[in-house]
Amino acid sequence: MKKLISLLLISMFFVGFNSVKAQNLSPYIKVGDVDTNMDQTATKVKSALTDKGFDIIGEYNVENNKNLKVIVYSRKDLQTTVLKVKDRGALAAALKVGLKVSGSKTTISYLNPTYLFNAYLGDNYSKHQTVLQKVNTDVKSALSALGNDNKGFGGALSAKDLHKYHYKMMMPYFSDPVELKEFNSFEEGVSTIEKNLSAKKGKTKLVYKLKFNGDQVAVYGVGLLDTATGEGKFLPIIDDSHLAAMPYEIILQGKTATILHGRYRLALHWPELTMGTFMKIMSTPGEIEDTLEALCK
Repeated sequence: MKKLISLLLISMFFVGFNSVKAQNLSPYIKVGDVDTNMDQTATKVKSALTDKGFDIIGEYNVENNKNLKVIVYSRKDLQTTVLKVKDRGALAAALKVGLKVSGSKTTISYLNPTYLFNAYLGDNYSKHQTVLQKVNTDVKSALSALGNDNKGFGGALSAKDLHKYHYKMMMPYFSDPVELKEFNSFEEGVSTIEKNLSAKKGKTKLVYKLKFNGDQVAVYGVGLLDTATGEGKFLPIIDDSHLAAMPYEIILQGKTATILHGRYRLALHWPELTMGTFMKIMSTPGEIEDTLEALCK
């Protein structure tokens, strides 16, 4: 009897351990390596997503590199849901696919929606789980047909850890945004930011925008294309296979424009980043802040 009880306890331990392990979420899913070129692959990806009701809201060549492309997509049910989370929940409305050409192959990967939702929505994730899981299922169904890997990469964190994620002690959380500017009105903020983006101020590129006038919320996905301070500087150092982390976002809520702190946002999208590598891009969070702040002037 004692032996049977011991075996049962061991079995329960491993079941519990595997259950906990299974809950860990990777920031990215690699769909696979395909034999089609960038344009052909992008067409297939966009078609697969639109077939599931998603809207393609932007795309661009990361680093201005023809071999790196991000496709940004969203959907109305997702937008309606995340707008209910007033603390910058709208940042979770934009999802991303990364395409990287190496030789004759194109690698398809995507930002894991559930990873992003848990990080950006925190404890509110469970309140909207039905819709959010449906979005994740539809993304997986659409993209998994395009490749044979469909495996997570880039690290793994539990949903609980994502809700309160920070890289190290004294590092910022999601709840520690950087304020870029407080405008006199939402309309002034929209006008200023869009004017500067149209002028490509600071060698930036407007990749997408989601504007919800009734809620006075706007999200701008901004490509950082200055070779001295932007994506071409820091992505090769921290691994551009994570390209679906880009572009960076400005969120305007009411009169206030903010961004996620670089020491939070970069760490979240590169959770395996060592301190030694992080130190090599020590100036990057400040440079991103300076570039995006200039878009608000």
